[in-house]
Amino acid sequence: MCGVGVSGFKFPCGILCAASAVLMLLLAGCSSLPSMPSMSMPSMPDWFTSAGSNANASAAPGAPGLPANFECPPVQVRTGAATLTDSANPGEPTATNLRYQVTVTTTARECRLGPGNTVMMKVGMQGRVILGPEGGTVSAVTVPIRFAVVRETVETKVLTTKLDRVPVTIPPNDSNVLFTHVTEWLDFPMPRGNEIDSYLVYIGFDPAGAEPQPKRPAPKAKPKTVKPRPARPAG
Repeated sequence: MCGVGVSGFKFPCGILCAASAVLMLLLAGCSSLPSMPSMSMPSMPDWFTSAGSNANASAAPGAPGLPANFECPPVQVRTGAATLTDSANPGEPTATNLRYQVTVTTTARECRLGPGNTVMMKVGMQGRVILGPEGGTVSAVTVPIRFAVVRETVETKVLTTKLDRVPVTIPPNDSNVLFTHVTEWLDFPMPRGNEIDSYLVYIGFDPAGAEPQPKRPAPKAKPKTVKPRPARPAG
């Protein structure tokens, strides 16, 4: 199935299948793609590199510590939302008309206990933008990234969700760009007992959020109809 169940990660099946085909061709080393020069790793936030993908929970300054058995919810790249592609011909995306693709390479997270017994969570990610044959004029990309803290039990319950639009600059003559992004304010109430074991964070690309939604114009007020006064009887 191509459908995705968490709100904010819904994509048409045709786009996903076409994107998967493009990705397979890219990984196979399609001869039509430009060569990818090596590049150095961009600077990463200190907490990102030191904590890694298994960040330990800590306490915010002046706040009580989290329970000893508390584990910060893991981060998982959402199936069907792991790759973002853009083609010169969206109706028939192929490896030859690909403008760029974006993937997630690394994730990390950190939890702290805040006021009101609230878990304050931030999630970091590193991504990669690769230009395709039609990406020669691409100088910047806005990457829409959706974060969702969910409780996975018999049913999936979304606790909080956040959409970030991350601008990525593509330097001239560079077809392979790494970028990093850290989002905060993924807060949720401290769960009871061992309920935290069923919590996780989904991360993925949300093409529907690439551009801000236009505001709908306010409905026009209907003109008031004035009923004519009855004529006075002659007398």
